[in-house]
Amino acid sequence: MKLSIVTTLYRSEPHIVEFCDRALAAARAIASDVELVIVNDGSPDRAFALARDYARTHPGLVVVDLSRNFGHHPAMMAGLRQATGDLVFLIDSDLEEEPEWLARFLARLTESGADVVYGVQETRRGGVVDRIGGHVYYALFRLLSGLDIPANLVTARLMTRRYVDALVSFEERELDIAGLWVLSGFEQVAIPVIKHSSSPTTYSILHKIRLMIDSITSFSNTPLVAIFNIGLTIFFGSMLWSLYLLVNWLFLDTPLSGWTSVMMSIWILGGMIISFIGVIGIYLAKVFSETKRRPSVIVRDIVRSAPP
Repeated sequence: MKLSIVTTLYRSEPHIVEFCDRALAAARAIASDVELVIVNDGSPDRAFALARDYARTHPGLVVVDLSRNFGHHPAMMAGLRQATGDLVFLIDSDLEEEPEWLARFLARLTESGADVVYGVQETRRGGVVDRIGGHVYYALFRLLSGLDIPANLVTARLMTRRYVDALVSFEERELDIAGLWVLSGFEQVAIPVIKHSSSPTTYSILHKIRLMIDSITSFSNTPLVAIFNIGLTIFFGSMLWSLYLLVNWLFLDTPLSGWTSVMMSIWILGGMIISFIGVIGIYLAKVFSETKRRPSVIVRDIVRSAPP
C-alpha cells in the first residue's frame, strides 16, 4: 500500500520542518511506501526554500511551487492531483492539526469500510463571535445549498484512491472544496479531533462573509429562486394595494395622506432591487469566470527528492 500525505504552505516557515518530520514518522509507522506532497501557495516567507532543502535530504517528497498565491482550496486540489498513493491524507502544515492523527484515521477507515474519514472539532475554537458565526455559516449553507455539510470541519481527512479520483475530476474555477467533499459522495465518516491554535487566523470578518457568499452561490440557485418568490409576493401585494386605492377613489373620495409611507416604499423597494441585481451579478460573474476556462492554479516548478 502506498500512502500519500498532502499539505499546503502559506506563512508556514515556523512549522514546516517539524511538520515534515512528524508527518513522515507517522506515515512510515504504518506504510512502507510513503509520499509527502507539499504545495507552496505563494508563501511570502522562506517556507518553500525550507521544504525544497528538506526534499534534498529526505526521500519521498514532492514539492509543488505555484507561480503565485491562488488560495487554500485550489492549492489543496493541486496537491491532490499530484498524489499517487492508494490512500491520501490531507492535512494543514501549521501543526494545528496533528500528523499523528493519521493512525486513528486509518483505524477508523479500516473499521468502517468507508472511503473517507474526516475530522470535526469537538469544540469550535475561537471566541463567541467566531462560534456563533460558524453555526450561522453551516446552517445557511445547509439551508440554501441542500448539501448536508458537517459542522466544524477541519482540513484533515484520509481518503481512498477512488474518492480522490472522483474529487479531482471536478474542473470548477469557482472552487469551494468543502462543498465538493460532500458533492463527491461515497461513504464518509467523522472522527472528533481537538484542533490546536498556533497562530491567529488570517480570515477577517469580511473575508469570512465573502467566503460564505461564494460557497452558497457556488452550490445553490436558491437565492435566485428567492428573488423570484419575493418579487411575486410584492407584485400581488401591490395589486391588492392598488385595488384598495381604486375603490377609495371611486366610492369613498377620501384624500389620502402618506408621503412618509410612499418615501419608505421607494427606498425599501429600491434597496431590494439593487440587492437583487447584485445577487444576479454574482451568479453572472461566476458564469463569466467558468466560461473563460482559466487554470485554477499555475505550477512554476516541481521538486522531487531522490529515491532512497
